[in-house]
Amino acid sequence: MKKDTIIILSGGMDSVTLLYDQQERIALAVSFDYGSNHNAREIPFAKLHCERLGIKHVVIPLDFMAQYFRSSLLEGAEAIPEGHYADENMRSTVVPFRNGIMLAIAVGMAESNGLRFVMMANHGGDHTIYPDCTPQFVEAFDEASRAGTFVNVGLLTPFVNWSKGEIARRGKELGLDYAETWSCYKGGEKHCGKCGTCVERKEALADAGIDDPTVYEG
Repeated sequence: MKKDTIIILSGGMDSVTLLYDQQERIALAVSFDYGSNHNAREIPFAKLHCERLGIKHVVIPLDFMAQYFRSSLLEGAEAIPEGHYADENMRSTVVPFRNGIMLAIAVGMAESNGLRFVMMANHGGDHTIYPDCTPQFVEAFDEASRAGTFVNVGLLTPFVNWSKGEIARRGKELGLDYAETWSCYKGGEKHCGKCGTCVERKEALADAGIDDPTVYEG
């Protein structure tokens, strides 16, 4: 398969699974450092996996987001709510239009590098609180991207209707070690085990029948 795709790679479970699942077509991976609590924990894993697969990896700083956007994700570990991902208080972790900004940059990079697609690992569990992860957003952004580029750069989101458990099951099939990924929004030395992403991580690994390799606090 021709390498025709750029992937947005955070270093979390979902994007790392997508990286391995679609590695034959991925020419370039881009991670964005936007000042969140956990960027410094995630991005080294993104780099690790790209080096392992021989895929070029680029990190782009988006410092302005931490300066001008409001989100508990940008305000320090103490601001991150604990509880289930679906709980109302998790809305505070939304970084307004984050995916739209990242995708716009990735689309420009794709066209600049002669690539035809941008890939993102949003999934069905994201839909409840992140509007820029929904199928409606994906469809609208794909249309805008194709209309706004000479080569009609398209958006690929293979996991958009998958649960995180289904993604973990795919990772299990691929032989992934999820200890080499990061989820916790607090971004400490260890996963806190209590924030929404940690709870979702535990549930997905259990659903996939994977012994959780994550080191949690306490």
